[in-house]
This record gives sequence, structure tokens and C-alpha cells, in this order.
Amino acid sequence: MFQIGELAKRCRVSSDTLRFYEKNRLISPAGRSESGYRLYNEENQKQVNFILKAKQLGLSLEEIRELLEIKLEATVRSCAEVKAVTSSKLDVIDQKIEELTKIRVALKKINDACCGHSDDSAAHCSILAALNEPES
Repeated sequence: MFQIGELAKRCRVSSDTLRFYEKNRLISPAGRSESGYRLYNEENQKQVNFILKAKQLGLSLEEIRELLEIKLEATVRSCAEVKAVTSSKLDVIDQKIEELTKIRVALKKINDACCGHSDDSAAHCSILAALNEPES
């Protein structure tokens, strides 16, 4: 058993990050010392590493919490439940990619139409003119 500072060091995060995870019910201390300090163990370290990997994949705190709950009840929960979480996230990501692609196409179109000469006045800039046009 070790204190929060040691867990933070082992996981390469700040103690504040661990307190945040605890506040958001992603981890809970394994126990308390006689003087009231939170104590953690190897399982807590595994949980934090799980959280960090899930965050790298773009999962939200709620999605991570859901996966942790399934993990804790793995013998009575299904793989389909886990996949539902990641499939839902993939749908969100695909939608964002589609939206960003549309934005990129539109921005590239007005950017390519601009001559971009440094000697020309911005009063006749095609990008400003395109942004000033009403929505159609």
C-alpha cells in the first residue's frame, strides 16, 4: 500500500489528476492509514493505467466509468456491452471526421481563390468577401 504521491509517480500523473479521478468515481483508495491518508495498491495503479489508455483513445470520463464498471463485473457482463461503448465512440468520431472534411473543403476553396499578395489591399480580399456573403 502506498500514498497518492507514490501512485502519481508510478503512473506519471499528478496527485491532482488522481484526486480528479477519485472525485469522478473512476478510482477509489484501497484503504486509509491510521492518520487518515488515502492508501492505494497495485490494482489502483492498473485502474489508472486503464484510464490513461482509454483517454488516449478519446473516451470520455463517462465512457471510461462505464467500461470500468463492466470490467469490475466482467463475469456477469458481456463483451457486446464493451463493444457497444467503443462502437458508439467510433460513430461520433466518424461524424466529426465528416464534418471536418466538409469544413476543410470549404476553407480550401476560399483559400485557393485568394491571390494572397502582400502588396494588395485587404479591402478586395476574396476570403473576406466570401465570409461576408450571406448563407445560402
